[in-house]
Amino acid sequence: MKLPPSIPHARAIVGIMLMECLVYIALFTVIVGLGMATFYLYWDNSKALRHATDDITAALRTGERWRADIHSATGEITVETTVAGELLRIPHGTTEILYQFNAGEIRRQSAPSGFAEPMLTAVKASQMVMDKRGSVNAWRWELQLKPRRHEARLPLQFTFEAARTAP
Repeated sequence: MKLPPSIPHARAIVGIMLMECLVYIALFTVIVGLGMATFYLYWDNSKALRHATDDITAALRTGERWRADIHSATGEITVETTVAGELLRIPHGTTEILYQFNAGEIRRQSAPSGFAEPMLTAVKASQMVMDKRGSVNAWRWELQLKPRRHEARLPLQFTFEAARTAP
């Protein structure tokens, strides 16, 4: 029995369709892979941006708290550099408010309570200096945070300035 001549032609068409399907699957895999890589790249950048905004917000809140404490000081403000780090003493009525930079962390403490509240972590550098401006003693706080990513282009640096309002 002889097979009709159309059967080998039909098998050839089926074979071509199978090859086309494999090419389409490979192209789909490449496109989905590139899409997923791009998605995760943007996902990581979005997380880094969220962490940076959290760090900026925390630094600004701490700076405003520091400024409010400087404004409400009732006596002469002093700064001490110790082996452990920098210590700023702000007299406030009968008590003192202490700002301490130690081991990459800024802590605020009300002297009678004894509890040092952590204000900022991951601090790279902190320096509080007095600026004599005529008859006014102003204070400047230079603050730099540690970057969370190695490829950070700009460091997070802040400068806060304040002066005592009470004579």
